[in-house]
Amino acid sequence: MIKIIIAEDHALVREGLRNLLNLQSDIKVVDEAVNGLDALKKCRAQKPDILLLDVGMPKMPGTEAAKLIRDNVPETKIIILSMHEKEAYIKQAFDAGVRGYVLKTSPSANLLTAIRQVSEGEYYLCPKIRSDVVDFFVTGKRKEEQPNGGYTSLSDREQQVFLLLVQGNSTVEISNILCVSPKTVEKHRVNIGKKLGTTQPIKMLQYAIKEGIIDPEMW
Repeated sequence: MIKIIIAEDHALVREGLRNLLNLQSDIKVVDEAVNGLDALKKCRAQKPDILLLDVGMPKMPGTEAAKLIRDNVPETKIIILSMHEKEAYIKQAFDAGVRGYVLKTSPSANLLTAIRQVSEGEYYLCPKIRSDVVDFFVTGKRKEEQPNGGYTSLSDREQQVFLLLVQGNSTVEISNILCVSPKTVEKHRVNIGKKLGTTQPIKMLQYAIKEGIIDPEMW
């Protein structure tokens, strides 16, 4: 039996997914989460086989929740549900450690295939994603880092702090989410400031939108 947690902030979507999955003889929905932080807490507690994770989650972006779940609950494999076909969003998801990427416009059969493949240790990319995007991941090509630092020069933890900052979280809130001390968060903020040239969250947000790190429609 494949145990699943659904992380989606829209109740009707959660209900539809739950009804679909519970009709399958080999799949069981064991819990639901309404935001990225809730997903992290529930995965820590229940350690499901699969987490279905909406990429545009409140309180914590889906990709950042994926990184934390990957680090804290490595036995849980993550499938991203998204409206976005852009290479930048797909790259962010797989860099965060997800094992599958399914477009919300896909037939339900694609999602079921993704769940079964990922549960067997395979990766899954939605067939609607262009072949050149698939090639991008198969070859392992990465964009070169910006000469003056930039987002790609940030460590994984610094990227997590960066995205939590642009969401408006305080130092204390970030320390609670990441389970580190406020002093450690402040140290990361200083390092981020050196690499990006600013420590102001509003300027970080402007930078993230400009560079395509986040989608303003999902914020």
